[in-house]
Amino acid sequence: PDEPKRYSNLVDSLVNLGDHYQLLADYRSYVDTQDKVDEVYLNQDEWTRRAVLNIANMGYFSSDRTIQEYADEIWHIQPVKL
Repeated sequence: PDEPKRYSNLVDSLVNLGDHYQLLADYRSYVDTQDKVDEVYLNQDEWTRRAVLNIANMGYFSSDRTIQEYADEIWHIQPVKL
């Protein structure tokens, strides 16, 4: 409230000067999904169930594994020994 024009340059660059990186392209979807998140959060049993499932299913994800797969399967490169 003390700085009403604080983000005017950012808004202007996105809305009036062209959103070159398409940052706003899926904004409506983001807001709609966030509304659903807010709704689920109000039901603590459902929120907890989803949180536990999310944690249980993320075991396979690893940035190290992903980078290794890219190196092996896409880039076909080997680590450099220092």
